[in-house]
Amino acid sequence: MTDNSTYWTTEISPNSYAKGLGLRELWQKKYLIWLFIKRDITVQFKQTIFGMGWYFISPLFSMVMYIVVFGRIAGIPTDDIPQPVFYLSGICLWEYFSECLTAVSGTFQTNSSLYGKVYFPRLASPVSVVASKLFRFSLQLSTFVIVYVLFLIKGVNLRPNLYLLLFPVLILMIQGLALGLGLIVSSLTTKYKDLTNFFGVFVSLWMYATPIVYPLSYVTNPTLHKIMLFNPMTAVIETFKYGAYGAGEFSWQALGYSALIILVLLVVGIKMFNRKQKSFIDTI
Repeated sequence: MTDNSTYWTTEISPNSYAKGLGLRELWQKKYLIWLFIKRDITVQFKQTIFGMGWYFISPLFSMVMYIVVFGRIAGIPTDDIPQPVFYLSGICLWEYFSECLTAVSGTFQTNSSLYGKVYFPRLASPVSVVASKLFRFSLQLSTFVIVYVLFLIKGVNLRPNLYLLLFPVLILMIQGLALGLGLIVSSLTTKYKDLTNFFGVFVSLWMYATPIVYPLSYVTNPTLHKIMLFNPMTAVIETFKYGAYGAGEFSWQALGYSALIILVLLVVGIKMFNRKQKSFIDTI
């Protein structure tokens, strides 16, 4: 008697994104992240005059503008820290955050043609963006370090301390916040395209709600001071300044709150992104 039943050796089934974050698959395809990182870095220097030099020039231009507008004209204090050092520290961290956030929020639009042709873990694209922006950030940070060392040589009392060792943690927090919030915005803008314009304005205004061009101590109103601490970037910026200068405000409670908010946004962002990626081709 002949058995006509068929036995399958391989079964292909859709991933259940509701049960996980898809991080295992992302780790298995980690070589893709490296390829995307190399692609992003290479594209940044194509058809440019200054090349990498622009990454040194850009924060210096911003620093000069802040010194003139906020330091000289507005007369905003800087906690007795030299203005070039004070402004550069905020510029470097904020520009890295805003660059990552803006790039991640446009993930679906930027990679729509690629997503429609071949399957790969979609999270590889936004993760690679955050990683590739580290190259630019490292160049800008070196500008800050050079200016910082020059003022130390001049004898300015900047008082670096052990809290500066939290710097890698602060970078991870910036990356987590940019990735989580960026994924949420990216998932929403696939259907509501006008949110892109609103988000650009929101990011610009967000900078002024963060102690970048002024110290947190400058906000003397108790209610407004507490409201600013709800901004997860506030504790990140203030912790870095406190570690580098010994001036400003540091609080484990504020830093822990920021870390918790960032973790929640990251988990929510990944889940929304994984859910939206199954149907975004139909809506984008």
